[in-house]
Amino acid sequence: MESSLPDLEAILLVGGQGTRLRPLTLGTPKPLLPTAGVPFLAHQLARARSFGVRRIVFATSYKAAMFEPVFGDGSAFGLSLEYMTEETPLGTGGAIRNAAQALGSGPDAPVLILNGDILSGHDIGDQVRTHVARQAAVTLHLTEVDDPTRFGCVPTDGDSRVTAFLEKTPNPVTNRINAGCYVFTRSVIDSIPAGEVVSVERQTFPGLIESGELVLGYADRTYWLDVGTPAALVQGSRDLVLGRLASPALPGPTGEFLALPGSLVSPEAKVLGGTVVGAGARVAAGATVTGSILLDGSEVGAGATVTDSVIGEGARIEPGAVVRDALIGDRAVVGPGNELQAGIRVWPDVELPECAVRYSSDV
Repeated sequence: MESSLPDLEAILLVGGQGTRLRPLTLGTPKPLLPTAGVPFLAHQLARARSFGVRRIVFATSYKAAMFEPVFGDGSAFGLSLEYMTEETPLGTGGAIRNAAQALGSGPDAPVLILNGDILSGHDIGDQVRTHVARQAAVTLHLTEVDDPTRFGCVPTDGDSRVTAFLEKTPNPVTNRINAGCYVFTRSVIDSIPAGEVVSVERQTFPGLIESGELVLGYADRTYWLDVGTPAALVQGSRDLVLGRLASPALPGPTGEFLALPGSLVSPEAKVLGGTVVGAGARVAAGATVTGSILLDGSEVGAGATVTDSVIGEGARIEPGAVVRDALIGDRAVVGPGNELQAGIRVWPDVELPECAVRYSSDV
């Protein structure tokens, strides 16, 4: 097989509600949140295309109607996109089965399954070629993490065959975890019961292993990040801007910051650490912004400090305020003298008067 996979079809799972990212996800599904200057999924679509994927079916559920206006038929990405919606959420397996109705590939063809909240630098083409060469039922991307206790772990034998799916445990048998990118043989997807709630992790994969089917692990240690939390979303955006993970969708050169059209950064401001300054956003003189996402139309006032945070659309951080590891909702106003940190979240349209919230004394 060639290095590119011209006929490869993919299903992209984007049905989740993104509750851990509220209030950002109150109006926007997680996969559409701006990340390094473009909707998060733009990075996944561009990467999939770089490996030869040409047709992708979106498996949508939460705020399903919001995806098509952003990505359309996919032609802007050199892709053909279809949208399949679950009226009631069907779990990972049910979502894959439902979306597969829009696939054109035959029973023996490999189908790539991507999760809409993962950033990964692994070689998708190599994963697919391994799957085809070994004639596996499913091939799972496994990533090696330093602390596997927070994840279910996936042991494999010497032949890369997956031997079990273990839930989170204080004493994991391996540091390899399910990284959320699968290659299925099409006929295996068709064997998932239609219209039912099915979990691939709890039902489909263990069932295949029990019945002796070949479930392969494709393990590596390239860049991998689950962007489920505000801190992880900020980290993913930062890593893309700094070039720690290459993305064909990045709308500018890599560097200390990415300024989108119409933004204004004072020459007396310090903006660094992979920050994104959104369209029409402003950073005033004496302000310091590090490793953060400033969404469109937001403002950081003179002498204010913003670190590792997301500042919502049209939100204002007034002069001298300090915002660290925080999530500020759209149009919120953080008055002077406030000190926000430690994962605090401010809901949209909230206005904090001067010195309303502090973590230290005012001396």
